[in-house]
Amino acid sequence: MKITRQKHAKKYLGFFRNNFGVREPYQILLDGTFCQAALRGRIQLREQLPRYLMGETQLCTTRCVLKELETLGNDLYGAKLIAQKCQVRNCPHFKNAVSGSECLLSMVEEGNPHHYFVATQDQNLSMKVKKEPGVPLMFIIQNTMVLDKPSPKTIAFVKAVESGQLVSVHEKESIKHLKEEQGLVKNPEQRRRKKRKKISGPNPLSCLKKKKKAPDTQSSASEKKRKRKRIRNRSNSKVLSEKQNAEGE
Repeated sequence: MKITRQKHAKKYLGFFRNNFGVREPYQILLDGTFCQAALRGRIQLREQLPRYLMGETQLCTTRCVLKELETLGNDLYGAKLIAQKCQVRNCPHFKNAVSGSECLLSMVEEGNPHHYFVATQDQNLSMKVKKEPGVPLMFIIQNTMVLDKPSPKTIAFVKAVESGQLVSVHEKESIKHLKEEQGLVKNPEQRRRKKRKKISGPNPLSCLKKKKKAPDTQSSASEKKRKRKRIRNRSNSKVLSEKQNAEGE
């Protein structure tokens, strides 16, 4: 039974790898229901997931999932501990948290650009995830992990791409990368480097007229006083000399 499960998992992984660019390490987004089911089934996720998927994996979650587990209380304390050991991925609900199912669904919308796997026991969330093409879905049944087969929406999307009606996200990224290598599309970083500095006008302070220095009234007054004192001293010296000459005669 284990061998057949791994064969199916290998087949489905090849499908997502070839059509949607899924690569290792596989990023598994966990919600509280999956963590609780793993706890009840005594499943060691860090050890058993890489064996089942035959590749390196990263256990991930979001802040909304952690907050939801905190609000649910002691009943899901063990699930919260498992989720806290996962890597926390940034979600668009930084200010206002939403439910865990709504948050995980928002992480895989618009073509699932980060190639997340969604691991959940929530049937409502599973149905919504299956409507998003290119999202691998995982769940636990009878204490064993299962990678679900590609959904009808995913298969229809791949057929539309093969017929030329649609272009997958993976193909768009590869086309963009090839264009950048051939120089057909300039890299935004190169554009920033090649931007010339704008020619700035003259400094407005340099255009101002030079202010004429106002004459220093205090210094001129002091110079006049000095001159007057010198003149007075000269006149006094002349009078003294005349007196001395008269006395000598």
